[in-house]
Amino acid sequence: MSFNTSSRQLSKTDEAPEDVPSQEVTPLDSPEAGTPEAETAKASVPEAEAPEADAPEADAAEAVAPEADAAQAVAPEAEADPEPEAAEAPEVSEAAEVSEAKAPETETPEAQTSEATTSETETPEAESPGAEASDVDTPEGEVTPRPRRWRRVWGGWREKYPVAARVLWWTTTAVALAIVVVALLMPTQADKFRLAAFVRLPVEAIFGAALLIVLPRKPRIAVAVFAGLGLGALTVVNFLDIGFNEYLGRGFNVVLDWSLFSDAQGYLQDTFGKGGALGITALAVTLVIAVLALTTMSVIRLGNLAARNTETATRTTLVLAIAWVTCAALGVQYAAGIPIASEHTMQALQFKAEQVRRTLRDEAEFAKIAKKDNFANTPPDQLLTGLRGKDMMITFIESYGRSAIEDPVMAPGVDATLTAENKKLTDAGFAAKSGWLTSATYGGSSWLGHSTFMSGLWISNQQRYRTVTAGERLTLPGAFKKTGAWDTVGVMPGIQKAWPEQKFYGIDKLYDSHKLGYKGPKFSWSTMPDQYALTAFERLVHSKKHDKPLMSTIILTSSHQPWAPIPKLVPQDQVGDGSIYNAIEKAGKKPADIITDSTKSKQEYGKSIQYSVSSLIDYLVKYGNKNTVLIFLGDHQPIARVSGNHASRDVPVSIVAKDPKVLDKIADWNWADGLQPKQDTPVWKMNAFRDRFLTAYGSTPAP
Repeated sequence: MSFNTSSRQLSKTDEAPEDVPSQEVTPLDSPEAGTPEAETAKASVPEAEAPEADAPEADAAEAVAPEADAAQAVAPEAEADPEPEAAEAPEVSEAAEVSEAKAPETETPEAQTSEATTSETETPEAESPGAEASDVDTPEGEVTPRPRRWRRVWGGWREKYPVAARVLWWTTTAVALAIVVVALLMPTQADKFRLAAFVRLPVEAIFGAALLIVLPRKPRIAVAVFAGLGLGALTVVNFLDIGFNEYLGRGFNVVLDWSLFSDAQGYLQDTFGKGGALGITALAVTLVIAVLALTTMSVIRLGNLAARNTETATRTTLVLAIAWVTCAALGVQYAAGIPIASEHTMQALQFKAEQVRRTLRDEAEFAKIAKKDNFANTPPDQLLTGLRGKDMMITFIESYGRSAIEDPVMAPGVDATLTAENKKLTDAGFAAKSGWLTSATYGGSSWLGHSTFMSGLWISNQQRYRTVTAGERLTLPGAFKKTGAWDTVGVMPGIQKAWPEQKFYGIDKLYDSHKLGYKGPKFSWSTMPDQYALTAFERLVHSKKHDKPLMSTIILTSSHQPWAPIPKLVPQDQVGDGSIYNAIEKAGKKPADIITDSTKSKQEYGKSIQYSVSSLIDYLVKYGNKNTVLIFLGDHQPIARVSGNHASRDVPVSIVAKDPKVLDKIADWNWADGLQPKQDTPVWKMNAFRDRFLTAYGSTPAP
């Protein structure tokens, strides 16, 4: 009872601690004023208070539960039953606060020093809402504000479950550290994900820790927020790099590639339906927001932790800095290309900055290149003299790449189909020669491959595509049109909206997906089977009487990813309006069945190539004649999940004709006989084909 008696005496002095509420003293507990005992009690106050200020247990108890102290002062008999007292603490605390407002007290310097020391040395797991509230000095005459409800609840939970609270604190801190380290070290290609890539020393983290340690609170929070958002944005770009490398064989271009998201949305809608596309889009947006939020909160948490433990954080940062310099100087590596001393994030930022500079420079440089054309001023009567009177067909087979012919999973089926179809051609009096072309694109963006092949320029990005299609470059269809000896036609079932490039390519009449009369189902992205598109071409165009031969550009789409479901060949007289394909589409595989399985994707891709090649050759054998000349090729390789990581960009190209003179003119190209190029067959860049072709067939250069 001596502690309580001392507290009641302190409430009457000017030197009593501020956090002890003023209480009325009962006659039984205090000596009368003016008596020697009272004077002795007054004189003994400082000596009685000093030990209390030095006792951390007493201060902690008072800081954690000021309401309990107030309750003890008002009802000392409640000490025998502390649990009911805690339940009534809020009501009693209000009375204590009013009493304190009537009789404000001041803290002794010793008590202030003790409280400051206790606050600074508290560990994070020992902090409590009551302690935070006690750090705020209440001006004289004002009532001490009660802690917020969530702080009272959280503080109570931590007191009730201290072990769980400590585990949660350490877990949250570890997760924050892992998020920052992963974001700093994340590779930009899926095949480079391995444990060694994430157990390195990122120099950016060392510099960041050093900066956050020395900054005051407000600047530290501001820098942490900025760094967290920047790290989150870089992480999002890294994910885009992974996706683009997986599908297009290159990283994400922060200047040019934003326009491709609308095409990606269309692909998702065609593949998974409107609901599926909307769900995937919503998930992607949610993940972006989550990444930004998590990286920001993680950096803030780690910065605050370093600031609260400055000495430990400084020593740790210094040790890591010395280790980084040592490993960098000695060139220590886990494996080739994985150094322990990492500068991954700085190098990524430098690469992106250089990519932006290159992209901006390329725009001006390419505009100059596009103006140079060796055949721009060639007179019409000196163009393509070796093909006059021939019905020309330039046909692109979607995603028909070198991997289809050489990959061990796809090659057996595709090679057998090429052999069988070549025999059909030979039996029908046709011959073929085949070679390799290196496409300007990979895994997608087919229009870049089309424009590269037909314009004779290397169109490797959207900016170049816009530049060339806005000009008057002579294309292969345009060259045939310029002669005045051919009618030019386009059959493009993949085009589902306005296509202003028709004029650039020199195509007189365009048959898109809406003009081919198809009444059957879509096959994922592909609007109609290749067999139907070719049949519609025959019905609507080729079978009609013409004053001039045709120059037809046909783009087949059945081998477009995701390669499920795949059409099947049907008897030619049953193709009709395409309704026959309803049952075939329903019986086929679903995209979800194969899209995440590389082996299944390869198998179905190979089947789609077999279907497209067979559809084309069957059409040629049935409807071709002695004047028909077919050029067919792939526009690009399939995605990396199918073609393999770091696969070439080569695609097969073949020229088929009945007239032997047509193939004799390209004898010096050293292409392989038949529909299948050999491994050692010459490889050209795709943009080289236009000039070689024009020259071989009688065109005179005139820049």
